[in-house]
This record gives sequence, structure tokens and C-alpha cells, in this order.
Amino acid sequence: MSMKELPGAPTGRPSASVRSEILPRAFDRWQPGIRAAVEEAEEDRTISIYDVIGYDYWTGEGVTARRIAAALRSLGPGDVTVNINSPGGDMFEGLAIYNLLREHKGEVTVKVLSLAASAASVIAMAGDTVQIARSGFLMIHNAWVIAAGNRNDLREIADWLEPFDAAMADIYVARTGMESAAVAKLMDAESWLGGSAAIEQGFADELLPSDQIGKGESKANANAARRIEAALRASGLPKTEAMRLISEFKTGTGDPSGSGEGDPTERGPAADFRSTAAIAASLTAIL
Repeated sequence: MSMKELPGAPTGRPSASVRSEILPRAFDRWQPGIRAAVEEAEEDRTISIYDVIGYDYWTGEGVTARRIAAALRSLGPGDVTVNINSPGGDMFEGLAIYNLLREHKGEVTVKVLSLAASAASVIAMAGDTVQIARSGFLMIHNAWVIAAGNRNDLREIADWLEPFDAAMADIYVARTGMESAAVAKLMDAESWLGGSAAIEQGFADELLPSDQIGKGESKANANAARRIEAALRASGLPKTEAMRLISEFKTGTGDPSGSGEGDPTERGPAADFRSTAAIAASLTAIL
């Protein structure tokens, strides 16, 4: 399932007086000691993101776009695996890393080993295939900053942040097929999505291989969903609409995120029938 048609993300900063910071709750839930068990076997084609996103002025460490760009140049064209366990960090660095992975010449497999929060969740969306641990988490929210100034300055900063929240929402919408309003509600609520929930709502494709042992049906369903999406896209249906139809078909609802008022909420046989009919019609067009 190629993600190469996902929307690009802005990489500039709105103001030098605004700094993007890590949400404290993300630090509380981050376990930095978690590493991929198969990292050694995949070392030649693996990039590890096991730290905060952006340069950490306290420790002198952190995962930057410059570091990821250097790693991709070293690996060269071809398939690559990106292991993630990060509490997030600098949103602008995260958007730049997302764009670097999105433009990479080869299949990108993202593995969320424990936590992909905030900016790290944006990076995860660049994967052609996104795998997540059954006990792993994705966290999405609006841009969170530390800013200083008078009331006029702060109002201006709030206005500056809106395009960046919209950019992140566009990325999540393109990946999941959800309505923009539904994604916005998830971001407003600072949503923590466990492994199964992330797959169900379209933020990830499947569980990590180690979590798929004895779960052949779950893996088969994920593969089937990718094949259906490919067929829908081949028939000319936009990616966002294809993902929305698949999500509705799996959940039997027009509101796959359970977002409530203001989003599609029809449930039951009628919704099932329309989703099934739409998918069938698109598939028939290419047979």
C-alpha cells in the first residue's frame, strides 16, 4: 500500500519566538529502554528512532531531520524499516522527517514498538506499511508550544498554529480515510490509541509480526484491506475516499472514529449496504 501520494507537510517555523515542546504526559508513558528484538538482523536496512524528535538541548541528543537524511543517504534506494519508540518533540523536525521518508525511493515499513506520540505519530504515517505492537500506543493531538508575550502576541501565535494543526490533520485523514472533523476531534481530545484501536481506525495496518503469531485471521484481514484499497485506487477512486469506504465497511458505520455529532453517524444495515455496494461497484469497474 503505497503512501507516496500522502500530502506534503510544511517544514518552516511560524515564528522564532515559538518553541515546540514535548507534552509532559508523553514523557510519563515513554519507556526509552524498549528496542527492536530483531534490530541486529536488520541493521543494514533499519533506522531507529528511540529518542525525542528534534535536538534535545538538555542531553545533547535527539532525532533530527539531518540525522535521518544522512541515514537514508547511507542506505541508498531500497526498502527500509523504521523502528519507533519516541515521546515526540519538535513538530517541525517531525514534519521534515515525515517528508524525507515519504520521498524515499523504496518501501518504508514503520514499526511502532511502544510509543509514537505527537511528532513521532506524524513520522509513523509516512510508512507504506505501519505495524504496531499490540501493547503499543499512538498519540495524536494539536501542536503544543511554549510561548511568551502579551495578549496580542498570544492571539497571533494561536492563529499561526492553525495551519500546522491542519497539516497534521491532513496527514491523518489521508492515512485513515476519516472525515476531517472526526480527526480534528481526536486531536482536540489528545487521543491515545492502543495497537488494536490504531489498526481499527486506520492509523496502522497490522500488528507487529511477533504479535501476529496465532493470529492469522487478523493478518489476513489487513492484507485483504490493502488489496481492496489497491483495487479501489486502480478504479480511479481517491485514496481518502477509498480508505473511508473500507473503514465504514469494516465497522458498519459512517463514523469510524466514534466522533459523535457533526460527523457521519448512521449505523446498521443501511450503512453496511451502501458501503458494500460502493466497494462492489468500484471493484466491478476494473474486472
